[in-house]
Formats: sequence, structure tokens, C-alpha cells
Amino acid sequence: MRRPPARRLVVLFACMLLAFGGVVVRLGVLEVRQSGALLALGDAQRMRDLALPATRGEILDRSGTPLAMTLDARDVYANPSQVADPRDEAAQIAPILGSDRARVRSALRSSGTFVYLARQIDPTVADRLEALHLAGIGFQASSRRYYPNGPLGGQVLGFVGVDGTGLDGLESEYESALAGTPGTQRMEVSAQGQAIAGGLDVLVPAQPGGDLVLTIDRQIQFQAQAYLKLAVEANHAKGGTIVVMDPKTGDIYAMASYPWFNPNDFASADPQARLNGAVTSAWEPGSVNKVITAAAALETGAVSPTQRFRVPWTRTIDGYTIHDAEQHPTEAMTIGDIIAHSSNIGASILADRIGTAGMQQYFARFGYGQKTGVGFPGEASGLMPANPWQHITRATASFGSGVAVTPLQMAAVYATVANGGVWVQPRLVLGTRDTHGTFHPSAPPATRRVLQPATADLLTRMLAYVVADGTGQNAEIPGYQVAGKTGTSKKVDAKGRYANRYVASFIGFLPAGSPRVVVAAIIDEPSTVYGGIAAAPLFQEVARYAIQRLGIEPAEPVKLPPHALALP
Repeated sequence: MRRPPARRLVVLFACMLLAFGGVVVRLGVLEVRQSGALLALGDAQRMRDLALPATRGEILDRSGTPLAMTLDARDVYANPSQVADPRDEAAQIAPILGSDRARVRSALRSSGTFVYLARQIDPTVADRLEALHLAGIGFQASSRRYYPNGPLGGQVLGFVGVDGTGLDGLESEYESALAGTPGTQRMEVSAQGQAIAGGLDVLVPAQPGGDLVLTIDRQIQFQAQAYLKLAVEANHAKGGTIVVMDPKTGDIYAMASYPWFNPNDFASADPQARLNGAVTSAWEPGSVNKVITAAAALETGAVSPTQRFRVPWTRTIDGYTIHDAEQHPTEAMTIGDIIAHSSNIGASILADRIGTAGMQQYFARFGYGQKTGVGFPGEASGLMPANPWQHITRATASFGSGVAVTPLQMAAVYATVANGGVWVQPRLVLGTRDTHGTFHPSAPPATRRVLQPATADLLTRMLAYVVADGTGQNAEIPGYQVAGKTGTSKKVDAKGRYANRYVASFIGFLPAGSPRVVVAAIIDEPSTVYGGIAAAPLFQEVARYAIQRLGIEPAEPVKLPPHALALP
């Protein structure tokens, strides 16, 4: 038998060596260079990552009553690859979910192994669907945000989207405190999308969020909204705003604008109704602004309390004619009379004595043109006239025309007077409560002295005179001395011109001798026009309830200021 030539063996050996080397090289490429990509591909094919939402913290009123809470819910999903008859299953699923049959059928026919059919549904609804044992239909635990009081405080609370993220209001502002930390579940699944027994299953539990404790009092909020709605309807008005706060602490007991909305159904609400107008919208305040003019006049010493001024009913400045609300002969008025009878001409005379620089200084000291820092998204800072001011600018600003403020800014002005001349930053949040039940108070509100106590006392006496014998008599409450001011201002149209549409207001506090509560009542476009008619009764009703709820005792009345009829 002939042996194969040595050359043929060498060639065969070389070919085998090359083939084996090719395999080794290819294995090296797969194991080293492409290992990461191949592992990722394998993971993508057999691993599923599920996000486990954290339980969102509650929002509580100041007494611990829930205003927003998280309820158990379930998400419904489908693995279309396991659905044998999309038409039949859609016909069974859609009525239970209240969904469109065509939309469900389209989802069941989609490519892939996972598609949501419904999110955050009631567990009882999910149980009905699960009892059908439909192929390819799965369920996972979820949660939904619920507001047990419906529209109560909805504009303050805001709302949460389907993904559990705060989209507006305090839900958005305090997202990090409320949301907690989501968890994850990573599991190994088969090609059909089913969990592999004994496969990888790694769970990282979610950490729940903390609770938010508000300054809001649920009972005062409820009554304030009820009375606001009645006032808007009684005055055939477009809307209105109410703010109730503690002048010493800055705590806001109630805040709302009408019309409002139900955060449980925010998607169908009018976007304007979702706005917290007390913080995000500004208006020309009108005569409620005269308290700043009086404050500047007294604090600077430009005017004395007993000084009399000759006040006609009209006045021409820089070619523009301004006038009081009602025609009257030239009268002798003290600063107290000017405030009590709400004289625009009188306020402009006071502004002349103060000067432009002085007026601007006191507007700034009271916080005009600045956000209050209440801690609410979208807070407006208001609007001040641009420099330089003309004489007519100073005159109109003295009675609240040509300047714009939010209702909260204006409430803070009156709270400053009520608090002896110290401005206190308004606040909506008392603090947070962690998952262990420990309460963490918010930082103390910022404060600044705006007026000397003696000036604040004189202003309080003047505002009490407004209610006792001036334009605010409809705000009187038997047994309690009320201090406050009426306001009536024209609205500006889209072209910046004044229209025959008005905003009526009354802002005040009680008891005048020892103030416990400030109420700002504002009615938008009332048919009755005037603040003393449209807004003062709303103040009266809300303040009466606050007296009862807060247990406010009467105080020694303050003496009314000198006025012209009482002077020799």
C-alpha cells in the first residue's frame, strides 16, 4: 500500500490549521470584541424591566385631614403575540374598560409583546376583566391620585398625570417631596413573554414619598368657596377670588378663584378654571390701593392726621382729567376722610405731598413688582409703571390705576397693617411628614418692617372709619370692629384701553384692635359694579365663619381718626 505523499499531508495539515485558527479567531471576536453587544441583544430578548411606582405622599390640611391621597389601582396590558382572536377579545374588554372597541382591537393586533390597554383603573373593574381569563391579557399593581373633596382647593393642590408626576399647583411645586423613589423589577421571560420559572428576578422596592402639611383649613376653604360662588351668582359676575390669611404668621387658611375645577377630572376642565388666580393673575386694584398712599403720607410725615385739604370732585393733571366716583362740591377732608370716602382726588393730593420717589419707595416696601415667594408655580410679580413717572402717573397710581398686583400681594399689604407694620411672607405649607411619621416644619417665613407701629395704628383707625362711616359699611359684623377698604377698578381691554367692565373688591381684617384674620374678597365684572356692594358682603360672610372656626374673641375697639366734621 502506497503512503500519501508528504506534501499532501502538509497541505492537509495546513488547511486544518487554518480552519481551526479561523474558528479560534471568530470565537475570539464573539467572546471579546462583540460580547457586550451580544449580551445586550440576549438581555433585550429575554429580560423585562418593570418600573414600580412609589406611593405618592398625601397632602393634608393644617389639622391633618387628607386633601389629596393615593389609592390602589391596576394597569391592564396585553401581549399581542399571545392573543389568538383580537376581535373577540376586544369585544369583551372594551365594555368593561369603557373604551372604544376599535382602539382596543388595534392595540391587540399591534407588534411587540407589551402594550397598555388601560392605566390606573379601579381594582374592582380589573377583577371583572381578570375573571374572563383572556389569553394575552395581564395586570400589574398601580396607583392613582384621588382628591376626596373634589373641587375643594383644587387650584391650590393642582393635579397629577397618569405617570404619577405632579403637573400643576403644589403637586408640581413639591414633586420631589411627594413622589418618593420608584422601584424596579427585572425578570427573565420566555419568547412568549411569560416569566421563566427559576429565571432571574431582581426586585428593588420603591420608597414612598412624604406627606405635605398645608396651612389651609379645610372647613374655612369649604365655606370660603361656597360664599364666593354665591356672591358671583348674586352679582351676575364673571368670577371672583377669595384669600383668607393670618396676618401674624402669613398662614393662608383659604384661597380660591371661581369658576374652579375638579382635579379628579382635570383633563376635561377649562384651562382657565385650573389657574390659581389669587397668585398667578394680576389686576388694577383701584381704591384698595389707597392704603399704601396713606401709609406713605403718614410715615414720611408729609401729612398730619388732622391736616385738612380742599378736595374738589375733578382735577386736571398733565392735560388729563381725573375725578371721584360721585360728583360733590369742594370739601374739607382729612387723610382719614379721603380714605373713608375713597376720594381719588384726595389721594392724588396726598401723592403730590409725598412725591414720586416717596410713592415708588413705599410701593416697593410693600412688595409691589415682586413675587411674594409663597411657593407656588407661576406666581406673578405684578406690574409697576416704567420710569420716569409723569405727574399723572403718580396721581393715578395713588388710587390704584396703572399698577397691577395679585390678590395675594394685596392681601399681604393689609396683613402688614394688621401686623403692626411688619410684612410677613405668605405661606401655604407648614411642613412635611416623612414615612416614619416625623414632622419637619418649613423654614420660618421671611419678614421685614415696612411701617412704624404708630403708623400702622393710625391706618387701622382709618380703615375702621371706612367700615363705620364710609364706603365699607356692608362689611360690618356686630360685636366685632372691622377695618378694611373698598375698591372699584376699571378693566383694560386687549388694546390697553379702559373698558366699561369693573373689578369690585373689599380687603380688611378683624378685630381691628387685635387682628387675627385678613380676608380679601374680589368680584370680577359684577353687575353691581362697586366694591362696597359686591365684595363687602362676601368679606362679611367669610369673616363671620372665620370668627367661629378660629374662635376669635372681640377686642377693645380702636378710636376712629380725626375727620373734618369733628374738627373745630
